[in-house]
Amino acid sequence: MTSQFPAVTVLNDPGPEAETYRPAADRILTGDPVQTVSNRFSSADGRFNCGIWTGAVGSWRVVFTENEFCQLLEGVVVVRGDDGSERRFQAGDAFVMPAGFTGVWDILEPAKKYYAVYE
Repeated sequence: MTSQFPAVTVLNDPGPEAETYRPAADRILTGDPVQTVSNRFSSADGRFNCGIWTGAVGSWRVVFTENEFCQLLEGVVVVRGDDGSERRFQAGDAFVMPAGFTGVWDILEPAKKYYAVYE
């Protein structure tokens, strides 16, 4: 008897076509931060998602309602919190954006990341 196991998802395997979008116009501060997302996995309850994201140079206001793990694969991003904090991330860096974070994402060089989001 063969048991059925869910397939393993490999993020850097070919995946679905990326969807293109922009932040809401009233949140954009500089540039034209066009973004793409290629979601590669969603849990059955829809609360956990992961995939690949890209972002063009620009900045916008963010309000995180979810916890998001990020591993930057390309580019340079500066994250500024409304509390005055500021962190610069570059390719190779991994970090978590916690639910409740508010501030600004500023992409200084075109960026690409793996993401894992828990709502």
